[in-house]
Amino acid sequence: MKKNMGSLDRSLRILVAIVIGYLYYAGTLSGTLGIVLLVLAVVFALTSFIGFCPLYLPFGISTCKTKEGK
Repeated sequence: MKKNMGSLDRSLRILVAIVIGYLYYAGTLSGTLGIVLLVLAVVFALTSFIGFCPLYLPFGISTCKTKEGK
């Protein structure tokens, strides 16, 4: 897998995942919406650690900086 996520994208996803996780465990988010957002937070965290987002692939999106001269 070729990485297609830049450092800002990865950092924002981790931050969103942490906030959603905190809101869920604090009891602010609950029910079906809470579970759906918690699953989304897990997906955000996993894709951030891997550096690859499968949804970017069909759209040709890459937030990585390109290395010029190589």
